[in-house]
Amino acid sequence: MGVPLNQAVKVGAYVLRQHLSGRKRYPLVLMLEPLFRCNLACSGCGKIDYPAPILNQRLSVDECMEAVDDCGAPVVAIAGGEPLLHKEMPEIVEKILARGKFIYLCTNALLLEKQLDKFKPHKNFCWDIHLDGDKGMHDAAVSQEGVYERAIAAIRAVKARGFRVSINCTLFDGADPQRVADFLDTVTEIGVDGVMTSPGYAYERAPDQEHFLNRQRTKELFRAIFRRGKGKAWKFNQSPLFLDFLAGNQTYKCTPWGNPTRNVFGWQRPCYLLGEGYAKTYKELMDTTDWDSYGVGNYEKCADCMVHSGFEATAVMDSVKRPWKMAALAIKGIRTEGAMAKDIPLDKQRKAEYNFSKHVEKKMAEIHSAK
Repeated sequence: MGVPLNQAVKVGAYVLRQHLSGRKRYPLVLMLEPLFRCNLACSGCGKIDYPAPILNQRLSVDECMEAVDDCGAPVVAIAGGEPLLHKEMPEIVEKILARGKFIYLCTNALLLEKQLDKFKPHKNFCWDIHLDGDKGMHDAAVSQEGVYERAIAAIRAVKARGFRVSINCTLFDGADPQRVADFLDTVTEIGVDGVMTSPGYAYERAPDQEHFLNRQRTKELFRAIFRRGKGKAWKFNQSPLFLDFLAGNQTYKCTPWGNPTRNVFGWQRPCYLLGEGYAKTYKELMDTTDWDSYGVGNYEKCADCMVHSGFEATAVMDSVKRPWKMAALAIKGIRTEGAMAKDIPLDKQRKAEYNFSKHVEKKMAEIHSAK
């Protein structure tokens, strides 16, 4: 297991308190996006297709701290864009750690070695390096050659400095299970502390719309990968029940409020993956979002989603409510053969709405007004 014991205990206690108090919706991981600007242009990414004035926006240190405090989630995942392009990132990290939070700082690692002296190892801090497979897979995913080798060099460098490091591996249609398994063997040998894996989400603005997995293909792919991993020392920093879900053995609805997102637009409705509107405050997000109108079976855009930011919180909450399921997994492992769990029907889902241009126009108007 790639999750440190102190994190597992603290997050587990937090979830148990929410459950015992009867709180229906609560955050688990704050997805903090201080900027959208990136130094890569990945074909499967929908986060960087904004006009330059929006890409130039940054959340201030104070705005980041306000988001952390208002949300109250025990874990903060700092994403983007590329977070290391934010000049105040070391200060942001330091102040979040001072609040007792766990941090996963997501990065493509292109700037990591140059900026490593600005950060200090901490038991609650982990570098989360994007690495979508072996050299051929990753360089194709990020649309640039040589990025894989630089990421591997960065992993070795941060490990040598005493940091925890995990990788964030997103898989797309056409991924070969054996190549993925070989890749997981490689990063295990290098000494990564954990792997976070997930199928890619079909961002409506991503340049490449042909390689996103549907739910059936996702389950088949992960079963094939996990089948090859039996008896190996792969470490995932995710709930075993989420991995079991990827293999088609759990029927889960997403909990979009479990991973609320704060970015330069505001608090994103309903989740990290869908920009269906924005709230000014976390309270407004929670109180005014029509949560029941989203998710698999409810909304067309969600039909194929099995991404960790939507379902990881569901799995964690399930593990606390039903610990015997975790115990069974620990004994038997993830099942990779036989019938899959019944999936959520899609016959009553509402049609997709497209609001991206409205958000951009509104933000551009605000920027011009401020000038």
